[in-house]
Amino acid sequence: MIDINPQLAYEHTIAASRRGGRVAVVREAVGLAAYAAGEFAEALREFRTHRRISGNNLHLPLIADSERGIGRPEKALEIAHSDVIETLDANGKVEMAMVASGAQNDLGNLEAAVTELEIPQLELNRAFSYSPRLFSAYADALENVGRTEEAATWRNQIAVAEEALGTGQFEEPEIIDFGEDDETDVRRPRARDIVGSEAREDDESEEATALSDEDAVTEIDAESLESSTDESNPELDDEDETIINVNGADPVIDQDENDEK
Repeated sequence: MIDINPQLAYEHTIAASRRGGRVAVVREAVGLAAYAAGEFAEALREFRTHRRISGNNLHLPLIADSERGIGRPEKALEIAHSDVIETLDANGKVEMAMVASGAQNDLGNLEAAVTELEIPQLELNRAFSYSPRLFSAYADALENVGRTEEAATWRNQIAVAEEALGTGQFEEPEIIDFGEDDETDVRRPRARDIVGSEAREDDESEEATALSDEDAVTEIDAESLESSTDESNPELDDEDETIINVNGADPVIDQDENDEK
């Protein structure tokens, strides 16, 4: 969101800082979002905190520019002219030079603003990732002191550098296809789908176990009944067998014996 809605991005990073305020990358994100949203006091505080936690001087140019943002260009120049600048890479040194030039311009020192940009990285016939912005800043500074012909030369060189780098107006456009895809989109599973599937599998497993137990109980009951019929009362079994063997004739049973049974 930082390029689309910096203020909303800043609010998101504030929410992150409430959960991980001691993490360097979180404080860095808050600083970058605050800087993009124009909240320079907050950005300054967050960049300093990030530097203290991480020991990294990466954002010194943004610290100096935040000092400019809160109306302290002298403090920005103090940082820009300190020895710690030597720890920055080429991109960092270019960024700091542009901040220092802006601070001199804020103070009305227009010639000094030009001088701040005359650094080894300012090469008319060589293009680096930072060159288009540096050429633009230098052209603006030259125009402010009335050196319009020189400014035009550097301004024309911006397009040459962008063409060589494939950036700016020469950057390849991002093509987005809004047409229908021939292939059917496969929806990625969500957490609730996986949890629901596991729950259904557990239920089915429990139901199958219950049915299996019921079948086992039924089988055991059947065996018990058969066992009871075959073994529990052998005398009754013999009597039944005798009755069946008389082929429908009435059995002769002694009354006393029947009473006893």
